[in-house]
Amino acid sequence: MNITIIGTGYVGLVSGTCFAEFGVNVTCVDKDEKKIKNLRKGIIPIYEPGLDELVKKNIDQGRLNFEIDLSKSINQSDAIFIAVGTPTKKKDGHADLSYVYAVAEEIAKNLKNFSVIVNKSTVPVGTAENVSKIIKKINPNLKFDVASNPEFLREGSAINDFMRPDRVVIGCKSEKAKNILKELYRPLYLLETPIIFTNRETAELIKYAANSFLATKITFINQISNLCEKVGANVNDVSIGIGLDGRIGKKFLHPGPGYGGSCFPKDTLALVKTAQDHKAPLSLIENVVESNDKRKKSMHKRILNSVGKSKKKKVICILGLTFKPNTDDMRDSPSLDIVPALIKNKCNLKVFDPEGMKEAKEHFLKYSDKILWCKDSYEASKGADALVILTEWNQFRALDLKRLRKLLRNPVIIDLRNIYNPVELKSLGFEYFSLGRPQA
Repeated sequence: MNITIIGTGYVGLVSGTCFAEFGVNVTCVDKDEKKIKNLRKGIIPIYEPGLDELVKKNIDQGRLNFEIDLSKSINQSDAIFIAVGTPTKKKDGHADLSYVYAVAEEIAKNLKNFSVIVNKSTVPVGTAENVSKIIKKINPNLKFDVASNPEFLREGSAINDFMRPDRVVIGCKSEKAKNILKELYRPLYLLETPIIFTNRETAELIKYAANSFLATKITFINQISNLCEKVGANVNDVSIGIGLDGRIGKKFLHPGPGYGGSCFPKDTLALVKTAQDHKAPLSLIENVVESNDKRKKSMHKRILNSVGKSKKKKVICILGLTFKPNTDDMRDSPSLDIVPALIKNKCNLKVFDPEGMKEAKEHFLKYSDKILWCKDSYEASKGADALVILTEWNQFRALDLKRLRKLLRNPVIIDLRNIYNPVELKSLGFEYFSLGRPQA
């Protein structure tokens, strides 16, 4: 089979590379000439474990190509995937579909043969229908189908998520479209992957409902964590106790400074706006969005309270800046709220992130005189009044605590991911603060 994927961002590049690994001939298209030139050389614009090797392998084997002009490939493609960004509109919170619709117009102007046009981007209910209308208006004689095939890729484990997914969701109207996409995903049938066929509106809603439910679980355990601190309970034990219930499940029940990233913040907000537009408001998700925003904006107060009030400027070590480990993605990361707030409260920062330093420097450019960018955890901790664990990178899980004890000016650790044992930290002479757990 031949397919074209339009957009070489996170979703488009991972999906295109993995389809090529299945044996499909894939052309990835993007208007960014510099990005395409780099991709042809195997230089990828994002950090995703294992992706660079997979891209190079499939380029070398001739199954993965990169183009600037979509007209070079779409007329030989069985399916054309739209995988461009759908960021939040700042003025009203709706998903910005301008990139999706611009691609639909370009497809309509260039497509001559039948193909299935597939929305891979995360889009609100009704987008597939709108794409269909756009194409029909521009090219009324064209034979085509429009389908919805939402992605469920987790940053940091996207390749495995594509190759061995929990499920594949496909929304389409015709048997012809269904058969083409069924054949495209045939390698997953061999793994007995559930492939769910629905109408297009249902497929679009499944994506938003899934992300909003997971965001709700995170917000729920964060609120329970707050209660645990008031009553002397241990949130880690609460998480285990409820997570062992098969109806609840143990995933996404880990307290933290609030969810971030490229999906949960924009998708929960987009679902809220869609529901309001259709006069079926989702008050639960509205509360999730509000609670998470408040948590991220207030988390710096925990850090300041832990180091104590003083006229002297505090030096704070921050370990982890990305919204989660195994990615360089800074989008809606809690650090974007915490770092500026600490600086405004007269703190100087020493920071380190294994992969996110380049992205973070761009976000915090105006605070550059207040931030020292360090080469590792130990350089960042030297002379600091407190160490804050903000992202749970694996290398932060086994730090040399005795070494840290000597490097820190004051032996204070604020662990916003609960990765250390309070009793152990106390025995080593640390003042240790975590979320939802009694101090030892």
